[in-house]
Amino acid sequence: MPLDVIMPALGMAQETGQIVAWHKQPGDAVAKGDVLFEVETDKATMEVEAQGAGFLTDVTAHKGTDVPVGDVIARISDSAENPSPASDGAADDLPEGKDVIMPTLGMAQDTGLLVTWHKAAGDAVAADDVLFEVETDKSVVEVNAGAVGYVAALLAEAGEEVPVGQTIAIISAEVPANPITRKASAAPAAAPTKTESEPPAATKPAPAKTAPHPATGGRILASPKARRLAREHGLDLGRLVAAGLPQPFHVKDLEKLKALPVDVASADRTAQAASRLTAEIPTEGFTAFAAWAAESAKLTDTSALLAGLCAASMGTDAIAAVENFGNTKTYAASAQLSATKASEDAPQIRLRDLRFTAITTVQIGAEDVPTLTLTRKGNGLTITLEFASGQLGATDAIALLSNFAGRMEQPLRHLL
Repeated sequence: MPLDVIMPALGMAQETGQIVAWHKQPGDAVAKGDVLFEVETDKATMEVEAQGAGFLTDVTAHKGTDVPVGDVIARISDSAENPSPASDGAADDLPEGKDVIMPTLGMAQDTGLLVTWHKAAGDAVAADDVLFEVETDKSVVEVNAGAVGYVAALLAEAGEEVPVGQTIAIISAEVPANPITRKASAAPAAAPTKTESEPPAATKPAPAKTAPHPATGGRILASPKARRLAREHGLDLGRLVAAGLPQPFHVKDLEKLKALPVDVASADRTAQAASRLTAEIPTEGFTAFAAWAAESAKLTDTSALLAGLCAASMGTDAIAAVENFGNTKTYAASAQLSATKASEDAPQIRLRDLRFTAITTVQIGAEDVPTLTLTRKGNGLTITLEFASGQLGATDAIALLSNFAGRMEQPLRHLL
C-alpha cells in the first residue's frame, strides 16, 4: 500500500508550509531517510525526509505552492507507476474530517510518545482546546486540536510511539455516528519496511540505528521528564541500562523500572559506592559578590554565577545544572566564570542551592552526576559533595570541594 507524504507541522502555530524545492522527481527511487523536499514556514526552511522506501509518485504540490498542514502532497509507492487507490484498506472506513497528525517538535525527531488524550472520541472541540500531550527526548508539549468540530476518531493510544506525520485523530464537522478508537499499531501498513521488502537497488538502505548503551559512568539518554520523575521517586535509570532496555528512556519506561526485580547485593554495592564529602566555611562572600556583579557588570543571573564557579572549581569547561526551589537551569559554563544557558545538554555537575530553605543537612546519595549542595550554617555555609564510584576519584573530589568552598568564601580573590 502506498505511503502518504504529507505537509508536516514544523511549528505549534503553523497552518501551512510552502514547498521550496523537491529533491526527488516523480518516478525516482527513494530510501527511508532520503531528503524528499524543502518546506518553508514563517521561521525557517527545513528539509523533510522520506519515512519509507519505494518510488515517488502522485506529486500534487509543486515548488512555490502553499499547502495546509496535514495535506497529502505525494506518495511513496511500490512501483514507479501511480498506484490505483486501495479498495479494501481499513483507512477507507475512517470518517471524513480534518486529520490531526503527530507533529514534528525537533529537527532529529522521528517519533513522538503520545502521553495522554485530553479529549475522548465523540467529544466536541474548539480549535484552541488541548487535544493531547506528546513527549519527545527533550520536552512534553500540549498540542491543540487546530479545528472546530467533533473528535470522530482517535487512532493511537496513550503510551504508543507514533511516527512523525502519521494521522492520530480525525476531527469532523458533524457529530460522528460511530466514533472510532484504536491503537496506532492497528492501522494498516502504509508501505513495506526494509525488513519486509528490499528497496530499489539504486538506493541502498542505511544501517539500522541501534540504541546506544553508555559505559559505566557515561551519560544515560532519557527525556527531561523521565529524569525528573526518576529523581523524585528515587529510581535508578542505570538499572534500565543494565537490563538491556533501549535508550532514550521515556516516562513509560519508569513502570518497567519499577517492575524490575530488586537485586539486594547490587543495591548494597551501589550504596557502598556512593561517597559524600562536606566542607564548612565560617562566612560566605558569594552574596556580596553577586550584588557587586549585578551592579557593576549587569550579571543578574545568580544561577549563572554559581555555574561559573562550579566550572572554575573543576578547572575545565562544563555543563552545570543549578537547582533552586524546584527550578533547574542548565548552563554551558567555562573555567573563566562565564556561563550561557544550555537547556538541552546533559549536565556534568549539579549544584543544589538550599541556602534559603530550612534544610541544614543533606545525605541524598549518589545521583547521575556529581552534586554539590549548599546549606546555610550561621553566617557561613555547609557544602556537601555527593558522587558515585566512577564519577570522581578521591583526589579530584577533594580538589573540587576545596576549590568550590574557597570560591564561595572569597569569590573576588579567586578572580585575580
